[in-house]
Amino acid sequence: MRQIFLDTETTGLEPKLGHRMVEVAAVEMNHRQLTGRHFHYYLNPGRESDPGALQVHGLTSHFLKDKHKFHEITNEFMAFIDGAELIIHNAPFDVAFLDLELGLAKFKALENYCATITDTLKIAKDLHPGKRNNLDALCDRYQIDNSKRTLHGALLDAELLADVYLAMTRGQESLLIENEDALMDADSKINLEDLNLVMLVASQEELDLHMQQLDKIEQESQGKCVWKHLDSEPRES
Repeated sequence: MRQIFLDTETTGLEPKLGHRMVEVAAVEMNHRQLTGRHFHYYLNPGRESDPGALQVHGLTSHFLKDKHKFHEITNEFMAFIDGAELIIHNAPFDVAFLDLELGLAKFKALENYCATITDTLKIAKDLHPGKRNNLDALCDRYQIDNSKRTLHGALLDAELLADVYLAMTRGQESLLIENEDALMDADSKINLEDLNLVMLVASQEELDLHMQQLDKIEQESQGKCVWKHLDSEPRES
């Protein structure tokens, strides 16, 4: 399934009070690899930003006055997200603003046009209860470079969110070959007896490092590291 990482910037915190989007961005991922395709627009909200919001994103009314209104780019937006899984940090916030804009453009709510909506803030809280789980904190926790994030920007934040999501969901699946076309045909077999193989025995230090890595995978996958449990599972005779 295609995954779309999405972020918005707004004039304030509450769409019910008339606040609108000033920026929307989305980046595409397929098979846990960014494809290079993205969607990004600055938007004319038709109103001033609250001082607090302006301090966050820095998008002035003067800068935005000649930008598109959302209804002018709605069809392009819908084509970009069509049928994908949307992945958003603090999804209810962005979805509320998108639903407002879609309604004004005579479209149904966002959930009608995507496969599902995943909230990475919820994932982060499940993984790190009681800790700060905003995007900056997660970048620090997973050692993701966010040094260019001096102000909030939807495109940069969507790209950072993709990196954070990969880090948070990294488990044994990240060690598998992602490209299905590269998998060997099930009927193809290699006769190991024809190969002159040299067996190198791991040192104790290497074994310890290996176990440390498995412990890390076990923690980040919430107990789903296959290799940690192989020795404890019954084997067929």
